Amino acid sequence: MISIVGAGSGAADLITVRGARLLGQADVIVYAGSLVNPQLLSYAKEGCEIHNSAKMTLEEVVDVMAKAHFLGKNMVRLHTGDPSIYGAIREQMDALRQKNIPFEVVPGVSSFCGAAAALQAEYTLPGVSQTVIITRAAGRTPVPEKENIRSLAAHRATMAIFLSAGLLEQLKEDLVEGGYPPETPAAIVYKATWPDEKVCICQVSTLAETAQKEGINKTALILVGDFLGQQYDRSLLYHPNFTTGFREGKKQ
Repeated sequence: MISIVGAGSGAADLITVRGARLLGQADVIVYAGSLVNPQLLSYAKEGCEIHNSAKMTLEEVVDVMAKAHFLGKNMVRLHTGDPSIYGAIREQMDALRQKNIPFEVVPGVSSFCGAAAALQAEYTLPGVSQTVIITRAAGRTPVPEKENIRSLAAHRATMAIFLSAGLLEQLKEDLVEGGYPPETPAAIVYKATWPDEKVCICQVSTLAETAQKEGINKTALILVGDFLGQQYDRSLLYHPNFTTGFREGKKQ
């Protein structure tokens, strides 16, 4: 079986139980060496064949997968975070389908979840934001024009911006031009859940200077929105006067 596994947000013990079990059973592992915590390879059994995909092309990765399949070996393709978010797995899955090779996908903890934990924050606060936009700024890899930062910023929802730590001057301008006031709370979370995690609280207007001061230019998540502020409404779900399918609200 070929398993595409989410490694989690960084800490080796944040991989799922299923993901850890599959790593321990694997005869072959291809891992995203530029981002996956190498401590996760400690789950591998002795004699496991290990490849670092940071030095490989798509074709080379698929060749390793296909070879493992036809030799009857257990194979894990280990991606950072959750493989469905910026994991480039669609092209791998399509290549496997073309070769009639079965596979499974095992979800993982995304770094945007790890970043919220590091901040001890909740993205969806009543009266503040009920929407989380996961996106990235346009750099060497473009984004569809209809999804540019300025357009998305118009919603003033919670934003989790990936792969953009080296583009903060332009990002700041786009966020403000799009609709966020310059004083909107923001955060830069470097390597969420890793041992060298760093959390920097700032404002949209100071994103670039904060990153420069802290020496951060990659492997960081940018978070924007009033969910980082102090004002929000109480949740109705746990309000004593609110009736649910499990509890009768108290009458005033």
